[in-house]
Amino acid sequence: MFRKYLFAAAALLCSVGAAAVSLDDTGPTTKDELGERLFFDVNLSANRTQACATCHDPEYAFADPRGMASIGDDGVSIGDRNAPTASYAAFTPAFGKDASGAWVGGQFHDGRASALEDQAGGPPLNPAEMGMPDKASVLARLVEDPIYAQAFPAMFGADVLNDPETAYSAMTQAIAAFERTPEFSPFESKYDRFLRGEVELSGLEELGRVLFFSEQFTNCNLCHQLRTSPIDPRETFSNYSYHNIGVPENVELRAQNGVALGTLDEGLAANPVVDGDPAQVAKFRTPTLRNVAVTGPYMHNGVFEDLRTVVLFYNQYNTRVEARRINPETGEPFRVPQYGKTLSFEELTHGPALDDQRVDALVAFMKTLTDARYEHLLVE
Repeated sequence: MFRKYLFAAAALLCSVGAAAVSLDDTGPTTKDELGERLFFDVNLSANRTQACATCHDPEYAFADPRGMASIGDDGVSIGDRNAPTASYAAFTPAFGKDASGAWVGGQFHDGRASALEDQAGGPPLNPAEMGMPDKASVLARLVEDPIYAQAFPAMFGADVLNDPETAYSAMTQAIAAFERTPEFSPFESKYDRFLRGEVELSGLEELGRVLFFSEQFTNCNLCHQLRTSPIDPRETFSNYSYHNIGVPENVELRAQNGVALGTLDEGLAANPVVDGDPAQVAKFRTPTLRNVAVTGPYMHNGVFEDLRTVVLFYNQYNTRVEARRINPETGEPFRVPQYGKTLSFEELTHGPALDDQRVDALVAFMKTLTDARYEHLLVE
């Protein structure tokens, strides 16, 4: 659907000061089509340079290929977290507690936005992202566009653009409707085609699949399996739980964004609902592994560039061989966890150490989770 909107062209038109840019001659007729237009509209940022699609690029599995953290609309601000993929985000449950009383779900790395609509409302008003000062300013951008001026009342009621709150809510609902379309969650990876009997996995990929779903040999599916069956066609490869896995501080990123070294990202504990619970400090939501091979860099702070490095990072908890605890990206041992008190030690140490073949097999399997339209990125 979004192919009819050329993001680069829209950005160019808006950058030269067009107050009202028509991205489509006929205009949207459904909420998801309206959401699509909003998703690509750079006019909804302070300097008219940034849209949702800037940091969730549809050509890169709705992630940001530009680096460890995204640059804001002001061209200067750099966040302290990596932009997660928006692909398959619609399957993330609302933020809350599961039957065991553990926190699960929610959008963003810390779940502070319970649902897609809540997440969609965050970036436009974030000064380090799209930078709009308030909802009234967003409404002013909406009403200056004749397509929005017609589409919003038609879909949300005649008075929707008369009030910043109702207009902003309608905008987030439309964006969320777009994010719930198959454009974001097509289930068209090699793995999906394998489940349908359309292709076969290679020997290495099949080994990785067996290892992934076997708690005897790995700890992968403790957090990265949602469904009961290992061959469920709607598996999202996350149970949306929260864990501290000992991710080291991203020193390079903090040299860029000016955050003082040693500053602790409190993760889930910073979620207003959790209210600073010390048991939740430095825990982050388990991400989907759908399209993981093409949505690096990895971890909440983008500290690792390569997917194989991530597997080796996990493996360090199970190996006694010092040489197996080396970060291949730095040539040095993996740095110690920035915060160790809440470390998910039981989960991290589950299973035996992996040799190189099994590490490679897991990476090969995770590459099969890449949707068909992004498979060319694997080669690149």
